[in-house]
Amino acid sequence: MPMIRLTVPAGALTEEARATVQRDLASVLLRWEGAPDTAFFRAQAWSYLVELPEGAQTTAEDDAPRFLVEVTVPEGALSERRKAGLVEDATKTVLSAAGLAPHDALRVWVLVHEQPDGTWGAGGSVIRYADLVALAQQGKEQADA
Repeated sequence: MPMIRLTVPAGALTEEARATVQRDLASVLLRWEGAPDTAFFRAQAWSYLVELPEGAQTTAEDDAPRFLVEVTVPEGALSERRKAGLVEDATKTVLSAAGLAPHDALRVWVLVHEQPDGTWGAGGSVIRYADLVALAQQGKEQADA
């Protein structure tokens, strides 16, 4: 079950961008995880938007807004190729939402956190990666039928 959190400085996103960026990032994450496009998997892709208060984010150089995307996935869910694609697409998504150009890409950091198997729980039970793979396979088979 993937989770994504975008942390932004207050005022860095328009209302329109705030309304769409979370679902856009969740879709990017699901695509790179290889999850089937089903209501069940979309409902499990939790996406958070955290807005920092004015003045809470800066660098030693300037006060230009920086964006932090934190992705949590089960360990083994993303190959190196998939991680690279996720980082690239999440960066592009945030740049677009913030109205920034590709040369501003260093203002977006993406951290991928892999949750060790057996340490993720939902619905009162431990969820294992093998369980998710089986659910995804069932979802793909149903979509193909």
